[in-house]
Amino acid sequence: MRFLAIGEAMLELSEQAPPLWAMNVAGDTFNTAWHVRQLAGAQTEVAYLTCLGQDPFSDRIAGFIAAAGVETRFIRRDPARGPGLYAISLSEGERSFTYWRDQSAARRLAEDPAALSAALSWAGMAYLSGITLAILSPAARDRLLAALARARQNGVQVAFDPNIRPRLWEDAAVMRAVIGQAAALSDIILPSFEDEATHFGDASLADCARRYGAAEGRTVIVKNGGQDVLIAIGGQQIHVPLTPVTPVDTTGAGDAFNAGWLVSHSAGLSPEACLAAAHGLATQVIGRKGALG
Repeated sequence: MRFLAIGEAMLELSEQAPPLWAMNVAGDTFNTAWHVRQLAGAQTEVAYLTCLGQDPFSDRIAGFIAAAGVETRFIRRDPARGPGLYAISLSEGERSFTYWRDQSAARRLAEDPAALSAALSWAGMAYLSGITLAILSPAARDRLLAALARARQNGVQVAFDPNIRPRLWEDAAVMRAVIGQAAALSDIILPSFEDEATHFGDASLADCARRYGAAEGRTVIVKNGGQDVLIAIGGQQIHVPLTPVTPVDTTGAGDAFNAGWLVSHSAGLSPEACLAAAHGLATQVIGRKGALG
């Protein structure tokens, strides 16, 4: 498998023993790429598509990505911008974020059509999130979605986590419309039920899977905050009860779950085995601070 993740890698500040903070590198789609690289065998290539600046902190991010074994050939550099930054605040294991990303270079990751085409031509699976789309201009979103549609026609699988973050979008109507567009050209969709119920009005896990087109042949895995998960593949629905785990830090749990599912799915494992791998990895992640520990 050639796995291409698309999005924003940021500097992450996580509080240690006050007043000390640790600086790491994280970001939803990058977190998934990082875990895919750790889980997958040598026959799997993993690459990240983003845009960074030409400053020392951007160099630090690029170096971290490369040191993790993730290919950096599809990372563009913008001389006028730098990386985004976020800080994690924790309360009983639940996190909230403060962001500094308005001038992030990653907002320009889809500005070069030729670069998009080259990256997607390389990939066997392309993975993106709602955050990837939310940080782009409307024209860049259209450019990225069109490139993904062409790649899918050429045999590239598309995996998508809606990862709903309303504050990143112009308004709720645009958010729902663009997420719907991305889902329509995806093969695997990994929504989180609480967010979907809040912003799309889904009354049940089955409603969420149905809205995302499970009956049309898509694979939809509805995550549920460590509780019951619904796996919908075509007309088949599998409800799997999970035992909730008390978290230290939930940052990156969904990203890790996605990696566990996608690697296991690509290896041809059963849905139940894919879920066990995904849930096991997410459980490890929430037992420590930070998205990647």
